Order: sequence, then structure tokens, then C-alpha cells
Amino acid sequence: MAKQRSHLAGLFVVALLFTGVQDMARAGSIDEAPGEFIEQLADTAVAALTVDDITRVERVRRFRKLLNDHFDVKTIGRFVLGRYWRKASKDERAEFLSLFEDLIVDTYVDRFAKYSGEDLSVTKTESTRDDDSIVYSSINRPSGGPPIGVAWRLRLRNGSYLIIDVMVEGVSMGQTQRSEFASVIRRNGGEVKGLLAKLRDRN
Repeated sequence: MAKQRSHLAGLFVVALLFTGVQDMARAGSIDEAPGEFIEQLADTAVAALTVDDITRVERVRRFRKLLNDHFDVKTIGRFVLGRYWRKASKDERAEFLSLFEDLIVDTYVDRFAKYSGEDLSVTKTESTRDDDSIVYSSINRPSGGPPIGVAWRLRLRNGSYLIIDVMVEGVSMGQTQRSEFASVIRRNGGEVKGLLAKLRDRN
């Protein structure tokens, strides 16, 4: 059940990537605007998911562009690499961020086709620091069953919000990825190059 919930939430995350996020970020207090941002984003995403006349090449192009435009990929990448970021060379960091982006695209780009009418409702928003907020939401399934709790950690940069983590039923997707990467690195002598090799093979 936990795996299914994570998968469904992942589908919704993909949906959100196919929208004009930056244009929706509205002026307002850090306490109010984030919830509106996620709600408007979700409404637009539902319509975007129904499009079926797009090639995979175009889908990948849109996904990658919007990923970079509206998720703070570098911040996420640094976090998931953890303490090994400091140990990595400049070239290893650059390659890691590129491979990490490819991994996200490869993992999620086709999942939107399995979307089956889930919708999102925001339940509350809280500020955690001057430029960070967490938006709590529920993903509701038309087929029934309990809703999936998803929290979105947003960071305000230059007047626009960027998503830096998604937490499904209290479990951080960033933290989960960080643990997986750390395990791979430890099995490869504590060297980042071991993880890079694995990511190259997987991608």
C-alpha cells in the first residue's frame, strides 16, 4: 500500500511539471501565496494530463525544461548527495547533477499516462523560515480509498516559488533518495565515482 501511495503521488508530481508554474506565483505574503500556488498548479496539471497527441521526444523536452524552471534541481541534488557533495570534485558534482536530472526524467516522464483522475486539495500552509514554506495537501482518488497526504516544501527565490522536496505520507522523497545514494556510495568504497557509474548504467 505504501508503494502504491508513493507511486500515485509521483504521478501527480509529474503532472505538476507540465504547467506554467512561474506565471502562477502571485504576489502576497509567504503564509498565503504558497497554498494558492499549489492549488492553481494542480488545476492546470489535470488538464495537461489529458493531452494525448504529444510525442515522447516532445514530452521529454517539456519535462526537462519545466523541471529545471520550477524545481530547484541543484539544491535537491546537493541534499541527496549529502556529505559526499563536499568530497566530490567539481567535475564529479557537475556530472552528478546531470545524471541526477536524467534519472528524474527517465523515472517519471512516462508515468503521467497512468493518471486516472486524482485531484489535489490544499489543507494548510506553514512557514518554516523567511523564504521556505510547506504546503500540506491531500490527493483524492475517484476510485475511492483514503486520500494520500502530500506536503510540498517550497523556497522563494527572486519572487517565484521553487519546489525543493515532496513528502508523501510524511516520508521525504529527497531523504529517501539520499539514503539510497549513500548506500550505493558506501558499497563502492565511499567514492562518488561508484555512484556515478551506477547512474550512467541506469540512465
